[in-house]
Amino acid sequence: MGDPLFWHRCQFAFTIIYHYLFPQLTMGLALLIVVMKWRALRTGNEEWAKAARFWVRIFGLNFAVGVVTGIPMEFQFGTNWARFSQLTGGVIGQTLALEGLFAFFLESSFLAMLVWGEKKLGPRKHFAAAVALLIGSWLSGVFIIVTNTFMQHPVGFTRDEHGVFSIASVSEYLFNPWAFVQFAHNQMAALVTGSFVVTAVGAFWVLRGTHLEQARLNLKVGITAGLISSMLVAFPTGDAQAKLVAKYQAPTLAAMEGHFESGPRAALHLIGQPNVAERKLDNPIALPAVLSFIAYGEIGANVVGLNDIPLEQWPTNVELLYYSFHVMVGLGTIFIGLMALALLFRWRGWLEKQRWLLWALMLASPFPYIANTAGWMVAELGRQPWLVYGVLRTADGASPTVHAGSTLFTLIGFAGLYALLGFVFLLLTGREILNGPEAHHG
Repeated sequence: MGDPLFWHRCQFAFTIIYHYLFPQLTMGLALLIVVMKWRALRTGNEEWAKAARFWVRIFGLNFAVGVVTGIPMEFQFGTNWARFSQLTGGVIGQTLALEGLFAFFLESSFLAMLVWGEKKLGPRKHFAAAVALLIGSWLSGVFIIVTNTFMQHPVGFTRDEHGVFSIASVSEYLFNPWAFVQFAHNQMAALVTGSFVVTAVGAFWVLRGTHLEQARLNLKVGITAGLISSMLVAFPTGDAQAKLVAKYQAPTLAAMEGHFESGPRAALHLIGQPNVAERKLDNPIALPAVLSFIAYGEIGANVVGLNDIPLEQWPTNVELLYYSFHVMVGLGTIFIGLMALALLFRWRGWLEKQRWLLWALMLASPFPYIANTAGWMVAELGRQPWLVYGVLRTADGASPTVHAGSTLFTLIGFAGLYALLGFVFLLLTGREILNGPEAHHG
């Protein structure tokens, strides 16, 4: 209780992890809805239009809860992180404001057209509204990613004699090379979530023997998009992200891999337990030279270990960073295998008879959320102990007047409120899934 910074970090971590459960699904679903609307427009098959209509309703529920949970997170910049906002607001405030514009106005406007305007707009304009919704949701992601990548790899800024940041080059700030890679990686991960949820609902309907035509469409779209996006998360986007971390955040790479000793032909650790006290990785199972190749493209490349990095530059929680990274990579590998198997069975016409595989597809739906959460934990834990990497330390960005007790009290309040909100969301979404698609449209 004597460390306000710890509780500031806990509260922000809780609110942002909970919040991001919702945008990742909306961004993934937005693209899949466009695909369904396009198929309906091209083929004239009402079943595709019915599928799109159903997922627009799920999108709407998800979007509403995402907006509600995002508001407290924004306020924390002024409460828990006032010093950070004071110093960097001239930079990150620009893109956060643009994100609010696209998320609150553009997305909500076109979502309303999709939910209630199908008859008035007609098929082509309704499809255009779906495309606009996709653009709005992904542009919202662009501005969040640009803001975050400034914290990961700050470029295009200047500081005055008081340490206050301002934008020196708008183009350099917006077109940060780290942002391109992180955005592609993040959006493919969001598409994984959307694909697995669509697939899970299709599998659920097949197992129940209801809405079978719609179930087949969901399985067709979900499995195909799930396999493609799962592979793209790993390569090239994940590979490019790893190379950026190796180039600009050497302590992060070393901690992610539990790599303590510097040297060439560095091994990639599949399993192991980081022993920070003794500065070694216990019980490792490793692939020799693979880390050197992934990080630098050469098997003989030298990879710096934590033992050769000053302790004050180490990530503040090496163990959690290490395990988060390995959970993310492990689940990502499983996703590729599961979707490839499902696509093979579907191609051979066996999928609907394989109840064990349908159960696996249905029960797998929570795991992309876990993988996405672990991925963002890797990004944020890896940046520590910096708020703006190499420039502004986390300890220097917290609010000096908000004490630990107040932060803990509000954290407990958020936990209770979010639990209730989550229950209502699951209840409403579950009811939609049980009722299934409807022929009615607005």
